[in-house]
Amino acid sequence: MLELKHLCFEAETDEGVRQILKDVNLTVDERMVVITGPNGSGKSTMAKLIAGIEQPTSGQILLDGEDITHMSITERARRGISFAFQQPVRFKGITVFDLISIASGKKLSTNEACTYLSEVGLCARDYVNREVNDSLSGGELKRIEIATMLARGTKMSIFDEPEAGIDLWSFQNLISVFEKMHETIHGSILIISHQERILETAAPRMRSCPCLWRRRVCAAVWLTRSEGGKRHGCD
Repeated sequence: MLELKHLCFEAETDEGVRQILKDVNLTVDERMVVITGPNGSGKSTMAKLIAGIEQPTSGQILLDGEDITHMSITERARRGISFAFQQPVRFKGITVFDLISIASGKKLSTNEACTYLSEVGLCARDYVNREVNDSLSGGELKRIEIATMLARGTKMSIFDEPEAGIDLWSFQNLISVFEKMHETIHGSILIISHQERILETAAPRMRSCPCLWRRRVCAAVWLTRSEGGKRHGCD
C-alpha cells in the first residue's frame, strides 16, 4: 500500500518559488488509479516524488507502512516501485530481449520475452532482437517499456502518460493490458495522464463523478492547475 501524507513540493523559477503540490493526501491499495489534470498541474511531479526522482519539500511517502520519503531511487526499486518515463530511455547496444530479461530479474527464454511483447501488441519476432536505440519510434519504445514493466511485476507500477505515441494501438488495448497486469501481480498501478479519454475508456461514467471506482479496481484523482495544485484525492 502506498500512502502520501501532506505532500508538498516547491520549485525555484525565474519568478521565485512556485508551489507545485500542496498538502496532497492519497492512499493507493492494490488497485489501478488514474491521476489526471491539465499540463502544469503537478501530475508528473507527484509520480517523480513517489519514484524518488525528486524530493518533497515536506510531507511523507509510505510504502507498506515504511517511510521511504528520503530513500534513493535504487532503494525504492528494491522495495517494489517501478517507474515508466513519459519519454522512454534508449539504450544503444542493448537488445529488447536483454532489456526485458534485466527487468524480470531472472533468466528468460526467448519465448517468455516474446510473450511480454505480444501483450503490448508488438510482433515479437520483429522486435525481440532489435537494439533499443534510435531505430525505434516513440510509440514502439513506449510499448517496449510497458512490456518491461509487465516483466518486472512489482507491487507499485507508475506510468507517466503511457498513452503517448500509441494512438494507433488504441486506449482500450492499453487499459486491457493494465487490467490484466493488475489481476496477475495483484499490485497497485498508478497512471498519470492529461488525456480525459483514457479516463472515459477506463471508467465510462467519469464525467458524472470525479472520484469513481470501477469494480473497486479503478479510481480517479483530478489535479487542478487553477487551485495551485491543491489536492483532489480518493482513498
